[in-house]
Amino acid sequence: MRTIHLLFLVSVVVFGTLGGCNGGQLRKNFYKKSCPHAEDIVKNIIWKHVASNSSLPAKLLRMHFHDCFVRGCDASVLVNSTANNTAEKDAIPNLSLAGFDVIDEVKAQLETTCPGVVSCADILALSARDSVSFQFKKSMWKVRTGRRDGIVSLASEALANIPSPFSNFTTLTQDFANKGLNVTDLVVLSGAHTIGRGHCNLFSNRLYNFTGNGDADPSLNSTYAAFLKTECQSLSDTTTTVEMDPQSSLSFDSHYYTNLKLNQGLFQSDAALLTNDDASNIVDELRDSADFFTEFAESMKRMGAIGVLTGDSGEIRAKCSVVNS
Repeated sequence: MRTIHLLFLVSVVVFGTLGGCNGGQLRKNFYKKSCPHAEDIVKNIIWKHVASNSSLPAKLLRMHFHDCFVRGCDASVLVNSTANNTAEKDAIPNLSLAGFDVIDEVKAQLETTCPGVVSCADILALSARDSVSFQFKKSMWKVRTGRRDGIVSLASEALANIPSPFSNFTTLTQDFANKGLNVTDLVVLSGAHTIGRGHCNLFSNRLYNFTGNGDADPSLNSTYAAFLKTECQSLSDTTTTVEMDPQSSLSFDSHYYTNLKLNQGLFQSDAALLTNDDASNIVDELRDSADFFTEFAESMKRMGAIGVLTGDSGEIRAKCSVVNS
């Protein structure tokens, strides 16, 4: 696939952490000596849960994405709010996250096997990979480990950093550039929408009030729009969900890009990928499953290295939901 030059943001991202990838100290098999069975324990528990809950891969992949875009991949998304602090988990973009109980189960087993060794940040990165990989019965991308856990989690930072489903192409590319990711990464990681479901209120403006005049988004396939209206019958529906990749939302594949070229991207942020020639050309290439899987593996490696804490930075939480006292 053609390489698109990185779009770097010159300044440092607010809240004191560098936005770009910082994975130089991550490595394969980080726990080979300190906890030799760590990755097998993660995989076995995740595969057990995915076998009985086919919606879990989309949930864990989204959780990992939301974690990495706020303070880097430091498991700050897993921290519970306290009386004195509203954590990321309770920010509006994260209220629909799920799968925390599964991460907690993995952590509990690892604490029994190797106390104080495996970070929640690594557990989340491995769990996202393993949940998607269950379908293929093999690892779909390499996960370098050695992340440590952050000690700060603020809802305000989630609101400021997580890309919005309402964003246009310019905003999306800036959001990704802030994290050291490029246009290719944007298009490739958007392909995660090949699994999972989306809430009506995140796209119903495209059906009923796109420009504020009671109109529909003209870029949305009219047949698809008519179908969506049967599922989402008002702008105020905040509970109904629909498949992000119709008829294929439980299968990790390149079908998302086929739909996108038919103007059947669910969110405004999906449709935005067709408004730029370079991005649209990448969409064309990613309709080939082999290309998509190859590129997704590379983009996940880059995303998994955003702002990581390594060495003596951060901590290894005893419980993923609570910062060590």
